[in-house]
Amino acid sequence: MKKAIITALAAMTFCSLAQAQEQGYLTGSFETNDHYYFDDEKTGAIAGDDRFGSNNYLKLDYYKGKFSAGIQMEGYMPSTVGYPVELSGVNLSNVYAMWRDDNFSITAGTFYDQFGSGLLFRSWEDRALGLNNAVMGARFTWNYKDIVAFKALWGLPRFGMGVFTNNTKQPKTLTNTETQVRGADLSFVLSNLVGWNSTYLALEGSVLNRYEPISIDLIDEGGKPNTFGWSGRANFETNGFFAKAEWVGAGDKYYNNPDPSDGNWYLKKKGNAQLLELGYNGRGLGVTLTGRRLEWMDSKIIAGNTSTSNMMNYIPAMCTQYTYMLTTHHPYNAQTGNIIGNFINSGEIGGQIDAFYNFRRGTAIGGKRGMKVHANFSTYYTIEKEGTCNPGNLLFRDFSFDVERQWTKEFKMVLLYSLQQYNDSYGARNEYMTQNIFVADLLYKWTPTFSTRLELQYLQTKQDKKDWMAALLEVNFAPHWSIFASDMYNHGSSKVHYYNAGVSYAKSRTRIALGYGRYKAGYICSGGVCRQIPAYTGANLSITTSF
Repeated sequence: MKKAIITALAAMTFCSLAQAQEQGYLTGSFETNDHYYFDDEKTGAIAGDDRFGSNNYLKLDYYKGKFSAGIQMEGYMPSTVGYPVELSGVNLSNVYAMWRDDNFSITAGTFYDQFGSGLLFRSWEDRALGLNNAVMGARFTWNYKDIVAFKALWGLPRFGMGVFTNNTKQPKTLTNTETQVRGADLSFVLSNLVGWNSTYLALEGSVLNRYEPISIDLIDEGGKPNTFGWSGRANFETNGFFAKAEWVGAGDKYYNNPDPSDGNWYLKKKGNAQLLELGYNGRGLGVTLTGRRLEWMDSKIIAGNTSTSNMMNYIPAMCTQYTYMLTTHHPYNAQTGNIIGNFINSGEIGGQIDAFYNFRRGTAIGGKRGMKVHANFSTYYTIEKEGTCNPGNLLFRDFSFDVERQWTKEFKMVLLYSLQQYNDSYGARNEYMTQNIFVADLLYKWTPTFSTRLELQYLQTKQDKKDWMAALLEVNFAPHWSIFASDMYNHGSSKVHYYNAGVSYAKSRTRIALGYGRYKAGYICSGGVCRQIPAYTGANLSITTSF
C-alpha cells in the first residue's frame, strides 16, 4: 500500500513538472561536488581503491497559483570522504505536492518542518553535513488571523537514500527505516488577540509520537515501540527586550547497559531539556543571555545507529560559530547523553552570554565610519547527578572578543582573540586542553572591482600538537573571479603544512570552483552541528547553478 501511494504521488508530480512550461513556472538547481584523492605520507591520508568521490543534487520545483510540486534527485558515486556510509548510489530522494491557501496548507510527500526551536523535532537538509531527514507523509497547517496557528503531521523520517531506495547491496538498516512520527503543534498569540501593538506574547506547545519496532528482549524489560514527547514554550518581546523559554519532555529512551549483572540489558532514561533566553537589542547594543540543560536528548531515527545523519531533532552547540581555520580545531558538539564504556554522561548544563556594541560614526571611538565590538563567553559542564542542575566536569569553555572597523573607504579590519578550553574525554575525566587563538582579517579594496583579503592566525597551546600558524590570501576580481591560497602549519609538533589553493568563477546564477589541498582530520560544522572527517589530500571541483 505504501509503495502504491508513493508511486502515485511521484507520477502526479512528474506530470505536473512536465506541463510546467505551459502552466505556471518551473525553478530548479543543480549542485555537484567532486573530489579526486591522493595518498599522502605526511598526514597518513590514504586515497583508497576508487580515489574518487562525487555528491550530486538536482532539484526541480513547479508553481502554479496556490499549487506547488517538486522533486529532488541525489547521486553519490561514491560519496565524498567523511560522508555517512548510507549515502550511496543514485535515487529519487524527495517528491512532494502542496496546496497553500491564505489560512491553510496541505502537503503530501516529503517536507521539512520543526516544532519550536527544534529540541523536540526538526526535519531539515544540510548538504555540508550529509544530513537530510525529510519526512515522507502528510502535513496540514492552519492559521486564524495570526492569533492561532496549528499544524499536524505524519510520516516516515528519511534515513540514508530515503523511502524510494531499492538498493539491495546494503543492509536494510542502511537504506530505509520503519520509524514513523506523528505530531501536532499549536501556537496562541495573546498579544494579537488583545491588540497590543508594541508587545508580542505567545504561548506554544507541541506533542510528538515516535514509533519504531523493537526487539523481544527490550519488550521483556518493559520497552514499548511508541515514545511520546512534548514541548511547552513562551515567547515575549517589548521595546527591544525579549525572553524565550522552552521545556521539553522527550519520553523514555533505552540504552545498552554497560553492566548487566543486575539482569537488565537496557537502561531506561527519561529525555528532557530546558532552554531560557533573555536579551535586549536596540540603540546599537545587543545582549543575549542563554541557559540550557540537556538530559538524554538524543533523538534517533533508528535506535542504536551512530551515523551523524541519524537524528530527528536539532541541538546545536550554543557558543561562537567560527569560520577561521585555527578557531575550528576543536569545535564543541553539544552533549545530549551517552554511555562510553562504564562512564555514563547524561548530558550537559551551561550557557552563553553574547554582546555587541556599535560605536556610532562621529564619536571619539567610532571615528569617521564607526566601529563594532563583540564578545562572547560560553561554558558547559556534565550533569553531576541525573535529575539535578549540579554541574560536573568541564566540557567546553570559550571566551572571544573581536573588533571590526572600517578605517577608510578602502580598508576594513577585524581583530579576534579566543581562549578555548576543551575536554576530549567528553567529561569522563576532569582535565582539558587550553588554547589561545589570535586572528587578523584585513580587507583592502584597491578599485571598485579589485580587492584583496589577508588572514593571519596563530594558535598557542602546550597540549595536543602544540602551536599552529596559518595564513590565507584571497584576491577578488568582481564580479566573476576569485583566487585564494592558504597554509596551516603545525610548527609545534608534526611540522606538517596543510596547504590549499583554488579559483572560482561566478556568472549570473552559476558558480564553478576548482581547488587542491591537504586537509587535516577534524570536524565540519554547520549551524553548530558537526560531523567528523578523516585526513585527506586531493583536488576538488564544485559547480552550483540555479534557474
